[in-house]
Amino acid sequence: MKRFVKALIVIMVAAITLSLVSLPVLAAEEDIADTVTEAPETAAEEESGETDAVSAKAIAAAVIIAVASGAGAVAMAMAVYKSVDGTSRQPEAAGSIRTTMMMGLVFIETAIIYALIVAILIIFVL
Repeated sequence: MKRFVKALIVIMVAAITLSLVSLPVLAAEEDIADTVTEAPETAAEEESGETDAVSAKAIAAAVIIAVASGAGAVAMAMAVYKSVDGTSRQPEAAGSIRTTMMMGLVFIETAIIYALIVAILIIFVL
């Protein structure tokens, strides 16, 4: 089980790193497009470059959401499992265990919502 938790932490760190790395890359892509001196010969060529940037943004946002929601779902499942296990071992502590579990679930969901906000920023701001 400890290996699983370590793997989950590695996945979360990878998701955060991916989101932090993808932002400057996408921003640099727009700067490079602005510095090109040659104008596209046709409107189709111009739309193709714009479509590539939009698809890169969509892929980055999808990866961020997929990793964050997957890791969050696994973390929530582990929290619920451990709380049910603790309640079955000590039924008299059920109220305290439930309260602690709910606080943990709120913090996990907050991390997922932050990932959603980052994905929305990638799509609409960059």
